[in-house]
Amino acid sequence: MISKALTFIEDQVNLYFQGLIGPSTQKYAVLGNIAKIVDGNEDEESSGIIISLVNVEEDRISKNPDGIYRQIDKVIKTNPKILVNLYVLFSANISTYTTALSRISGVIQCFQSNNFFTGDTFPSLDPEIEKLHLELYTMNFEQVNHLWSTLGGKYLPSVLYKMKLVTIADEDNQTEGGLITEIVMKKNALAGALKPK
Repeated sequence: MISKALTFIEDQVNLYFQGLIGPSTQKYAVLGNIAKIVDGNEDEESSGIIISLVNVEEDRISKNPDGIYRQIDKVIKTNPKILVNLYVLFSANISTYTTALSRISGVIQCFQSNNFFTGDTFPSLDPEIEKLHLELYTMNFEQVNHLWSTLGGKYLPSVLYKMKLVTIADEDNQTEGGLITEIVMKKNALAGALKPK
């Protein structure tokens, strides 16, 4: 599910840049591990915006603790779905510094233009993903230093987004039951319970 969500975001960024700059034979943005690309260990195209997953966080507030989900005509019991927020780093790996800054501005414009994605408005979004919401995540200097030290590379112009809510669940491990549509009470049993002693 994480791969599908990030691939969708990669496509959206590329579509936005095609409208902003014009068609290109190469992608403006690619999924990749920025740490490997900066070290020169990655074989894929490494010029442009590199989209990297840098953290996964469980969203416990939105979690259904009992794992019971109601659908139209049935109830499904399963282990609770895991809802995660993804921290996605967009880095400009471009030799010309002014172009790199321009591309980072373009990423910010892309998600300022549209930061909420559903299958209704974006048919290319995988049907298993209900919605995606991206918000700019601002780090202080200490956090930026720690992130790039962890990645093992020199700082590149970049921006970090928090992508909410990706659902991860095993659909095979669930049981189904019918809805309770009526309650039947026996008159005699109720009368006996209410009978004074």
